[in-house]
Amino acid sequence: MSYQLSAVIADIDLLREETGDLDHAVLGELRQDFALLPVTPLLVEELTGAPPDFTVEDLGPAHPFALVLSPPLTEVLVRWSRRGPVAYVEAEFSGGAGHQAAAVWLGGTLSWGPRFDAAFDGPRDDWPINGALVELGVEPGAWIDPFAEVGLHVERSTEGWLAHGRRRLSADYWDELAEEWEKRQSPAGQQPEGGGPVGDWGIP
Repeated sequence: MSYQLSAVIADIDLLREETGDLDHAVLGELRQDFALLPVTPLLVEELTGAPPDFTVEDLGPAHPFALVLSPPLTEVLVRWSRRGPVAYVEAEFSGGAGHQAAAVWLGGTLSWGPRFDAAFDGPRDDWPINGALVELGVEPGAWIDPFAEVGLHVERSTEGWLAHGRRRLSADYWDELAEEWEKRQSPAGQQPEGGGPVGDWGIP
């Protein structure tokens, strides 16, 4: 199963106010009052006035992101971070192998990262996206890690998040559908089993 993501994550009100006038900004609602802004070529060009550039180097700690964070694009993140922490995250997996990277800006400066991981042999809490989400203020809950806690497992691609945001779905949308299906399958008056998070939603 594959997973691909290129996105900015921050407080939902911060992103709503900063992107409200943009034609190519679509927000996907996450839990705990966070939102995800899918980063697409059209959005990058609208924000910076130039098409995006992508690294030709092998991804790793020295070059953590496929998208080149150009000075104009970085300045956008710096400006937004003066109102609260802002993370840029990338992930790409296929068949269990892949990588993820993340960085956080706060108060007009890079405050955490960037961090890159393709081995995932350390604690789950140390994986880059989980670490960035903690820096943003994501609180632990019933789900296996911050990634699942905010609902990043709900869609499996940047394009999926675009569709999710355009439909104004919540991060709990698919869980709500599953619960409704379980209720319809169970005998009248009988409560369905479960009701909590199911499965290992962390990536990889």
